[in-house]
Amino acid sequence: MKPLVIATRKSPLALTQSEQVAARFAERLGLATELLKLVTTGDRQSEWSLEKKGGKGLFTSELEQALLRGDADLAVHSTKDLPGDMPEGLEIAGYLPREDPRDVLVVQSGLTVPALVATGSPRRRLQLLRLHPGVTFTEIRGNVDTRLRKIGELKVADASVLAAAGLRRLGIASWPNVDFRPFAVTAMVPAVGQAAIAVQCRVGEGAAWRAVFDERTFRHVTLERAFQRALGGGCHTAVAVHATDATLHLFHEQIGAHHRDLTADDVAAPDTTAARVLRELGLAS
Repeated sequence: MKPLVIATRKSPLALTQSEQVAARFAERLGLATELLKLVTTGDRQSEWSLEKKGGKGLFTSELEQALLRGDADLAVHSTKDLPGDMPEGLEIAGYLPREDPRDVLVVQSGLTVPALVATGSPRRRLQLLRLHPGVTFTEIRGNVDTRLRKIGELKVADASVLAAAGLRRLGIASWPNVDFRPFAVTAMVPAVGQAAIAVQCRVGEGAAWRAVFDERTFRHVTLERAFQRALGGGCHTAVAVHATDATLHLFHEQIGAHHRDLTADDVAAPDTTAARVLRELGLAS
């Protein structure tokens, strides 16, 4: 058989994630793969403010077009980069087991409370303001190691916020002149799909790969993405949703943080659950 072609971004984290997907296909199905390394609009426009320009599809569109053209069989994404609506003709085949979903404050060593935090995420900014009133913000772009250098060596800000999963996948447990302080998910609700690696395919082809993926992660992320679609949130809106088997954590700029118990029936009916919860919270009619 010809190797499966997997479309991926060229960033170090994206390549690491795609290699994990390739290893999973080899382990579970004995299939060979090859990576189709692409540069996305978000990668090319490294100086853009994602909040001002809009981040929808900036890191996914080129990979999706490769799928639709038939240049690739699969595409690998950080789930939090995926817009809520899937392009016509494509679907999520599944997710690898989810990593640690928490955000991490990466702060200059010795600082107790940062005064200037580098992050372009409205979700992170508003939640940080609730933890540290009076903190101010600046934007930051670049790969994980670039961002860590900007804090620890260049000192462009006192701190930034990174995903624990990305640090772990890159094998980064420490960095010179920087302390890592993870947030509890109740204090900093993660982005929709954070820490989950999504594998996308053409419609109708996902069932063939089901044995490769993690069903528990699929249930949780599907529920989170149901909230994302219902809210229509993008890079301009401070929205966060994280689900487990038993708990829903939600943050919205209009109501702040909200935490509630989930039942198995709630998780099994994602669209119904999202619509009901958002009505109860006054976020939908």
